[in-house]
Amino acid sequence: MDVGALFLKAAAYAAEFRRSVGDRPQRPTDDYSRAFAAFSEELPEHGSPVDEVLDALVAKAEPGLHMPTGPRFFGWVMGGSHPAGVAADFLTSAWGQNTGNHVVAPSAAAVETVAARWLLDLLDLPHESSVGFATGATMANFTCLAAARGAVLRAVDWDADTQGLFGAPQITVVIGDDAHTTIFSALQFLGLGHDRVLRVATDDQGRMLPDAFADVFRSINGPSIAILQAGQINTGACDDFAKLIPIAKAHGAWVHVDGAFGLWAQASQEKCILTTGIGSADSWATDGHKWLQTPYDCGYAIVRDELAHRRAMTISASYLPLAAEGERDPSHYVPELSRRARGFATWSMIKHLGRDGIAALVDRNCDAARVMAEHLRGEPGIDVVNDVVLNQVIVRFGTDRGADEADNMTRSTIARLQRDGMAFAAGALWRQRLVMRMSLTNYLTDARRAEIAARAVIEAYRNVWQENGPA
Repeated sequence: MDVGALFLKAAAYAAEFRRSVGDRPQRPTDDYSRAFAAFSEELPEHGSPVDEVLDALVAKAEPGLHMPTGPRFFGWVMGGSHPAGVAADFLTSAWGQNTGNHVVAPSAAAVETVAARWLLDLLDLPHESSVGFATGATMANFTCLAAARGAVLRAVDWDADTQGLFGAPQITVVIGDDAHTTIFSALQFLGLGHDRVLRVATDDQGRMLPDAFADVFRSINGPSIAILQAGQINTGACDDFAKLIPIAKAHGAWVHVDGAFGLWAQASQEKCILTTGIGSADSWATDGHKWLQTPYDCGYAIVRDELAHRRAMTISASYLPLAAEGERDPSHYVPELSRRARGFATWSMIKHLGRDGIAALVDRNCDAARVMAEHLRGEPGIDVVNDVVLNQVIVRFGTDRGADEADNMTRSTIARLQRDGMAFAAGALWRQRLVMRMSLTNYLTDARRAEIAARAVIEAYRNVWQENGPA
């Protein structure tokens, strides 16, 4: 096997895909059933030459690939996997490091230490905090809430790490009505229950109401965890941290912030006003593969109390070397012993963009979201439902026809846009009504591309309107 030729061939395929992504339909041409049919075959009895395997993989996979790396893909909050991070990730795969501890992978552990320090500086979070490099925000939330669970129970003389939850004092979890579904999953995984929570009413943008939050806390006795949000998945709104965190702290609660994409507002001088006071929380979760544009998978679990973080996550065994003073074992901060060296791509992206480049990227996407909303508002029958404060735009169509018909028009417009392929957006429910949600989180997306996408959305709606006839 000529390793050099093989890797060059893979790189050529990757480069061609990236060069053409902006000109392709911003959706797959194959759905799941067709992709399954393409791959489906009996177990091979004999091997195949590796270059033929690579050719077959590309031929079978590419028709079923979405285009989150494209400039007009807005279906979900997905970053564009910037080439600088992808190149580092190529090397990460080639190096084959298992980032379990600092002895097995010294460079991988060291780069995480530096990248963690940079992240805290970039996001303006307490510098004493520890950072775990997780698969994404789901596991970052899980990790932070595991630290929270242990800390609030330890404060009432119960060690959940050794004794478990059987017979433990009850933990009350306070959460907003519009929290992301992965938070409820994390609570489920931790044995806290996705329904054993006290839900707080929210405003029309999904922000928790401070008075309702205070009322809930007046009813609580014992250990508690408050979960706040930076970047509501539909509206982009952020909770009022400056008001909510002091209320929770006055009752002894651990405060966690789900900031999968909204925490990156901290990197922008213009947008950080949305997250004022967020640094007073106890833990924060965010993604690298969203606004930092690292490849999948990459998330960060950030905990102010480093000891609580390590107590919740450390895996010990006789064959695992102990860290000396000043050394950092990556597996002490995430629930994985064998894992990818995510720090290389993180370090590379921050090194490439710098503080000002990351801020410019966030601002550029937010400006593009405003441009898109302005264009869409100018078309009769289209309503932009949210206050466009960050990078999220949610829209309803045919709103002059009544609520039920608007649901139908919105559904049809989403389907038409996806079929046309000039831009990709997906549907969501907001206040029990269907909306088209557009998430502008790609380093390639700017105001010009937002205008192109907005025109595509308007054209799709006009075609649907004509097919349905006048109201």
